[in-house]
Amino acid sequence: MAFSLGRKKKNDESGESKSKEKPAEKVEDSGDELPPRKVNKFVLAGGIAIAVMIVGAVILAKLYVDEELKRETQAWQVRLGIVADSRTAAVNDWIDGNFKVLRELTQNASLQLYMSELATAPDPNAAAPTSEPQSAADSLLQGLDSGGAGGGIGASASHGFLRNLLIATAERSAFKAPPPVGEIAANVERVGVAGLGLVNKDADPIISTPDMPPITGRIKEAVRKALDGDPTIIDMYLGASGEPTIGFAMPVYAMQEGGAGARGIGAVVGIRLVDETLWEQLIQPGTLTKTAETLIVRKTGGKVEYLSPLRDGTGALKRTMALASPNLAVSDAINIPGSFVNNLDYAGDRVLMVSREVAQVPWILLRKISTDEALGPIEMRLNFILGVFIAIIVIVALTILFVWKNAASARASEALHRAQVSLERFENLTKFMRMVTDNQPTQICAVDRNTVYTFANLPVAEANGIPVTDIKGKNMASVIGPVKAQEYSGLVKRVIDDFEREQKIFSFGDPDIEDPEDENAFQVVKVDGLPLRGDRDYPPGCLLVIDDITELQLARVKSEKMMKELIDTLVSVVDRRDPFSANHSSRVAEVSRAIAQEMGMDDIEVKTVDISGSLMNLGKIFVPEELLMKTENLSEDERMLVSNAYLTTVDLIEHVTFEGPVIETIRQFGETWDGKGPLGLKEEEIIGTARILAVANAFVGMVSPRAYRGAMPFRKVSDILMEQSDTKFDRKPVTALVNYLENRGGMRRWAHFRVDPTIEDAAE
Repeated sequence: MAFSLGRKKKNDESGESKSKEKPAEKVEDSGDELPPRKVNKFVLAGGIAIAVMIVGAVILAKLYVDEELKRETQAWQVRLGIVADSRTAAVNDWIDGNFKVLRELTQNASLQLYMSELATAPDPNAAAPTSEPQSAADSLLQGLDSGGAGGGIGASASHGFLRNLLIATAERSAFKAPPPVGEIAANVERVGVAGLGLVNKDADPIISTPDMPPITGRIKEAVRKALDGDPTIIDMYLGASGEPTIGFAMPVYAMQEGGAGARGIGAVVGIRLVDETLWEQLIQPGTLTKTAETLIVRKTGGKVEYLSPLRDGTGALKRTMALASPNLAVSDAINIPGSFVNNLDYAGDRVLMVSREVAQVPWILLRKISTDEALGPIEMRLNFILGVFIAIIVIVALTILFVWKNAASARASEALHRAQVSLERFENLTKFMRMVTDNQPTQICAVDRNTVYTFANLPVAEANGIPVTDIKGKNMASVIGPVKAQEYSGLVKRVIDDFEREQKIFSFGDPDIEDPEDENAFQVVKVDGLPLRGDRDYPPGCLLVIDDITELQLARVKSEKMMKELIDTLVSVVDRRDPFSANHSSRVAEVSRAIAQEMGMDDIEVKTVDISGSLMNLGKIFVPEELLMKTENLSEDERMLVSNAYLTTVDLIEHVTFEGPVIETIRQFGETWDGKGPLGLKEEEIIGTARILAVANAFVGMVSPRAYRGAMPFRKVSDILMEQSDTKFDRKPVTALVNYLENRGGMRRWAHFRVDPTIEDAAE
């Protein structure tokens, strides 16, 4: 075949060469000058097309790079947003933790009772003033001891108890001043920086811990708001110690009061230093980035205050920047909380930043990372890809121009040597074909209608122990044997007669014999037959590509056997838990297989219903054993738990690979023909194997005895299934099952389904 095509093409090209050479000789003999070359419009159009393609390719490459960069930026927006949300929640928890300390005090019954008595006591200012000078707190305490809140020893005891309560609460919380550093000068009052205190309904102080700051200014304003019924936060400020300080105030209600609109009879005030317990909430656990930073800021007029310590060493509340600063990322983030910004940070570095509002306080939490760290690697990678794309485009363009130039200049020489090339082409093509085919692991040969070899590669010769030069001209029967030759002959004739490609798998020998030296050894081959056109020298033929798939077939059989053994093992786990459901899965698989074969389904579908029936009840291992053994009527919840066990099976085997649609069959087997199943699928929307499985499961369930009823007769079950056809079940598998029962010995074959397993076990 190849020889004739080569000679025919050589003759055609040789004739074409001769016909083109004659006009050239006439021009040379005439001695006339060649006319000036005209612009070749085709070449010009080709050049323009190449230029457009180059520009378009560069643009597409740039668009690809930009799109990838945009996608990576969006991914960082999501990552930063997740971290910002988690840190915001942590800060809110920190704030709620401080309120919790005050809430425990406000809900203390003794404190409420004391504050109620104080609210109804006469004005202590009516008492005669003392001659000795006193502090405001001591004066108030003395007045209260003498007549307020009941007067006398009872009031003193209450004061002592409440003072101890505040001190104890402060000691076990953060509402206490840090211990003094160095020596303390005698008779010098220490400046109050933190503590807990009580105020009355007029916002006047009553009792406080020793280091409590005076209740004036912003603290008193917050207290008044708290007395109106709203827990209030005294926003962060630099306290007397020069450290960031924050305060909390909560109203105290009379006992059995505190509803909407109620006014406090007093308030609890807590002042504390903002320490590492808050800044630690800004640290994301497990982060590996070097430049990532979480900040807290707030807007004050036209400025932004950085409340938290900064990476560059700046302390809390030590930096303020104007919101109008050009390209400042925090300006956009603080004006539009929740936004994603790509701009400059406080240090002038370009960053990616997201912002979140913190509840209860006018704070904005920022999460940022350096653009160089976040996008630097992807930008470098994308720029490299873009450079490679452009380099490839340039190289291809130059190659095309170079080839075109050389082709144009060599066209005349090529015409002169075309005949010689045509003569050499056949030999080179033959060598090439031989080299390619001999280095293929598959056997490749060409035969005519009588299965006589016209070509064979080296694997064919090696497989049959014959030199490759001796195969051509021999009959297939004399080379591979009459049995295999007879099988191949039918394929060859069909391919040549129909002139269509055909593929077939042949099995030879005994599968129990694995010795390749034995002529009866098992062998499975896949044969592709391709038609070859004939010409004047060669008749039509057939190209055979023969792949030995014996090992693959044996491995497949072994794999299927192992899968079956594994399935049987898994099913036995369920069967042992319920004697009435023992062998239910295997029986459903058997009935499903019989129905599928009765309906004429292919092997894959038959295997699918077989495996699906075996595995469908695997999910019952999660159903309590006592529920499976229950003899009384099941409740609706219990019935749903047992009925939906197959969905648990789907979850268990979701990622197991099967040859057929096993998982989808089990998933849909609970659907009904009228569409009232859990997935809402109906009629032909339900996969055919699932419809078969549903009929088989219902059949086995009714003809088998259960803990709560006996086995039903076959004919009664058939009538029930026929009545439910076109509503619950598909009529086709029901009809196939009934036909198998009545005409193919199904009742006799499955009579043991009706035996009570408990009676059978007792007999054994």
